[in-house]
Amino acid sequence: MTRKAALIGDEILKGQTQDTNSYFLSKHLHSFGVKVVRISVIPDELQTIAEEVRQFSEKYTYVLTSGGIGPTHDDITFEGVAAAFGEKVHPHPLLVGFLKTYFKTDDLSSPTMKMAHIPESSVLHFGEDKEKGIKSRYPIIGVRNVTIFPGIPHLLEKAFGLLGKKLFHKPGMGFHVESIYLTTDEVSIASKLNSTVEKFPSVNIGSYPKLFHSYYRTKIIMESLDAQEVTQASQHFTSQLEEGMAINYNEDTITSSWEHINKLMESSASLKGPIQEALKVISECFTKYKPEEVCVCYNGGKDCLVVLHLIYAVMNMQYPNSKLQAVYITETNAFPQVTEFVQHSINRYDLDCEILPGPMKGALTALLEKRPALQAMIMGTRRTDPYSDTLDFFSPTDKDWPSMMRVNPIINWEYNYVWDFIRGLYLPYCPLYDRGYTSLGSQTNTLPNPLLETKDPLGQVTYLPAYKLSHHDQERKGRVSSKQ
Repeated sequence: MTRKAALIGDEILKGQTQDTNSYFLSKHLHSFGVKVVRISVIPDELQTIAEEVRQFSEKYTYVLTSGGIGPTHDDITFEGVAAAFGEKVHPHPLLVGFLKTYFKTDDLSSPTMKMAHIPESSVLHFGEDKEKGIKSRYPIIGVRNVTIFPGIPHLLEKAFGLLGKKLFHKPGMGFHVESIYLTTDEVSIASKLNSTVEKFPSVNIGSYPKLFHSYYRTKIIMESLDAQEVTQASQHFTSQLEEGMAINYNEDTITSSWEHINKLMESSASLKGPIQEALKVISECFTKYKPEEVCVCYNGGKDCLVVLHLIYAVMNMQYPNSKLQAVYITETNAFPQVTEFVQHSINRYDLDCEILPGPMKGALTALLEKRPALQAMIMGTRRTDPYSDTLDFFSPTDKDWPSMMRVNPIINWEYNYVWDFIRGLYLPYCPLYDRGYTSLGSQTNTLPNPLLETKDPLGQVTYLPAYKLSHHDQERKGRVSSKQ
C-alpha cells in the first residue's frame, strides 16, 4: 500500500520556512501502516501544482498537501487541485457562512472569502475526539484521494490529530517494528545484515549508525505488515552475532521506571542492597514530609542522576499527580554539556525546577524565599565527597545556613554502584563522562581523569569513559583541587 505526502509551499524552496509538516505526517501515517514513498516540495505555480497532483493521485493511494490555502495571491492550492481534476473552484455555502460570521464580511470577492472557494467535488471532513468531546469548527477539504491540510504546523497537527485515524487508518493494518541495538559498527555486521535482507524481502530493514552514543553504535530497525516475518528476520540476524554484540537497550526509561528498578535489583545482587537502602530513605523522607515540602538538588552529575531517577520512581508510584520539585544551582564557567543535560533532565522528568545562581548558601536562601513551604532537600551526596564523611541519611544544615533537612539516600554508595545503576537501566547521562571526566565541577577546576588516558589507533591521546575507572578512590583525580 503506497501513499504520498506532498508539501506545497514556495517559502520552503526559498529557505524562508523550515518544514516540520512532512516529518509529522510521515511519522503518524507510518504508525497507521501507511508507507510514505515520496515527499515533494512544489513551487506556487498553478500549472505545476495541477500536474503534480494529477500524477500523484493516479499513482498513490493517498495524496496529502499542506499549505497554500490562505487569503493571499500565492495561496493557490485549491485552484491547483481543482485544475488537476478538470474542475473549477466555487464558494461553498457552509464555508461562506463560517467566514462571514468570523470575519464580518459577505463580499465573495474579498481575500477572506478566497478561503471559501474550493474544488467543485470537495468533501468536507470535520474532526472529532470522542473521548474529550472535541469537534473541529473548520473542516479539512478532501478531493477524491487528495486531502488538503493547512500549512501552519500547529493547525495541521491539530487537524490530523482529529481526522488522521478516520481518514488513513484501517483496523488491523499497521507496521510491526523491532529494533536491535548493537555495540559494534555497521561494517562488522554488514554481511550478516545483507543475508537477512536477502532471505526476508518482505521485511524493510534499516541500519542507523550512532557515532557518539553512550550505549550502542548501530541501531537496526526491522518492520513489516507481517509480525511473524519480522520475528523470523530478527532471529535470523541475531543468531549470527557474536555474544555481547546485541544489547537489550531501553529507549524509554521513564515509563514503568519502578518496574525497571525492581528488575535491576533482581538481576544484580551487588546493587540490591544499596538500592533498597536508598529507597527506604526516600520513603522515610515522604513519610516525614509532604511532596510540596520536598525538593531535589540536581546538578546534572552522575550521583544526582541516580537520586533523581529513584525519587521519580517513588513519586510516580505514591504521588502520580504531583510534580517533583527541583533546584539547579548554576556556577560560573559551567560546562555547556552539563547545562544542556540539566535542561534535558528537566524536560525528561517533567521537573518543577528553579534555576538559581550560586553559591549554594545564597541560592538556598533565594529558594526558600520563593518556596517557603520547602523543608527537605534530597541530595546526591556520597560519603567520599568533600566534607561528607560524617553525614547521615538525614542531616540538618549548619546553624549559619538557612534551615533545611538534607536527605542523602546514596550516602553509602560506592563509585561502581552509581555506574552499575545508571548503565544497568540505560539512563542517558552527561556526555562528558564518556570523555574521561569522572567528577564534574566547572571548566576551571575539572579535567579528564588521567588514570583513564589512553591512545587511539592513530596514536592520539584520548580517554576511556568514566565507568571504566578501576581505582574507585581516585574518582576526583581530575579535579584541580580535591576540596572543590
